[in-house]
Amino acid sequence: MAVRVDPVPQGVAVSENVLCHIDGQVAPVRLCRVSAVPFNRRWPGHQRQIEQSEEAFFASFEMTAPVTVQVRPNRAFESAVVRPLSRKVQPEVRDGVITFVLPSPGGYSLEMDGYHHNLHLFADAPKKYAVDFDDPKTLRFGPGCHDIGIRQLCDGQTVFLDEGAVVFGCIHAADCTNIRILGRGILDNSKNHEQILFKMEKLGDGMFDVKNAKREHTIHLVRCRNVTLDGFTIRDSLCYNVGLWGCDDVEVDNLKIIGSWRFNTDGIDLHNCRRCHVTGCFVRTFDDTICFKAHLGYQQVCEDIVVENCVVWCDWDHCLEIGAECCAEHMRNLTFRNIDVIRSLDIAMNIGNVDYGAVHDVLFEDIRVEMDAVYQQPRLQRDDAETFPADPCSTWLPTLMRCAVTQHPEYSEGRPERGHISDITFRNIQVLSERMPPSAFRGYDAEHRVENVRIEGLYRNGIRLTTQAEAAVNVRQFADDVHLT
Repeated sequence: MAVRVDPVPQGVAVSENVLCHIDGQVAPVRLCRVSAVPFNRRWPGHQRQIEQSEEAFFASFEMTAPVTVQVRPNRAFESAVVRPLSRKVQPEVRDGVITFVLPSPGGYSLEMDGYHHNLHLFADAPKKYAVDFDDPKTLRFGPGCHDIGIRQLCDGQTVFLDEGAVVFGCIHAADCTNIRILGRGILDNSKNHEQILFKMEKLGDGMFDVKNAKREHTIHLVRCRNVTLDGFTIRDSLCYNVGLWGCDDVEVDNLKIIGSWRFNTDGIDLHNCRRCHVTGCFVRTFDDTICFKAHLGYQQVCEDIVVENCVVWCDWDHCLEIGAECCAEHMRNLTFRNIDVIRSLDIAMNIGNVDYGAVHDVLFEDIRVEMDAVYQQPRLQRDDAETFPADPCSTWLPTLMRCAVTQHPEYSEGRPERGHISDITFRNIQVLSERMPPSAFRGYDAEHRVENVRIEGLYRNGIRLTTQAEAAVNVRQFADDVHLT
């Protein structure tokens, strides 16, 4: 049999608004919430308004050969598209049923008359995990629902999420070695809520850190070594989905991140980490999707990290990012490779250095960016009564590439030191868009510059762009040696 559908535990809601069959088998469609509008707010003392989110769907299954998918949404629609477009999946619509063939495992998005209320399809290749279930350090969650609160791991511990498991809670560790979180289940953070620590006289003015609340990341690992995260789905994170601080030798494989609509829901953030590999992930977030950052208090490097073979979607901020925080002597040997950016609302590829670090030897290679015809410009909400001012005739476009050394009133935390950005390569960047999105490069001053940026092959709809004007590349003050070839 070419397909095996993941079971859904008893008592877990499935959608009746979208029916899905994979090679004739019923595939239960699960529910999640995603951001409906690009409307953010720094921290008003309470969580984001749920009215700014919307219902979306996902189905998970295993495939060993191409499979035929049939989807019947319980609403009228005119067109359907399957992303990423690089997979060349051609849906056919007949009598309200969408039929298409998925050629290989991976993360897909089926969109009907646009991206709202879409169906995410998570197709896994078969995998046998090497887990000793008799080992007392193995924590196994079998099919069904489990509440774990915040689970702290110890050295050598493995957490296994079975197919059909929904685990409500967070998994944290500090100063641990040889820890693993594995399996095809779901780690659900929807029961995690803010703890307000004290009242503040002035809330939500847009430019200060979150000081009066405690919010737990779903996976939070500090100074850990030899870490494996493999196969599972994270849904409805309160803050970061995966946050790593000062960790070394990390392997992240085939994670699916969905349902991130709340404030600060970054996807996979690697802070001051070394020798990490992220591959085969589908990441849809409200805030940044995959980031390299650096903070005070950890090792003074962030280096030797590769992110590849992923599909990313950001509903507010940046998709592939270095920064904004760059508190490390060196952030270097960082690679994003073979990635489909299927939706970017602000910046697809960003290096923003607001600190003293030297960001250098960075490669963005084989990046495919899909752009819609009409975008709503991301905005900051100033008070609860304000609603998002949607403009159906908007001509605004997100940014494609950006390198900037800047000072930020919050993220720089008052530090006067500025850093550098140098030796950056963008290679084989493919844009699918009716219009060319802009790119921008600028330094801070004569001593803190952006230098030696090479754009080696930039294409729009398959046509190579050879001048900065047609590529919409803006080279501004204190940026040197930005070459488009």
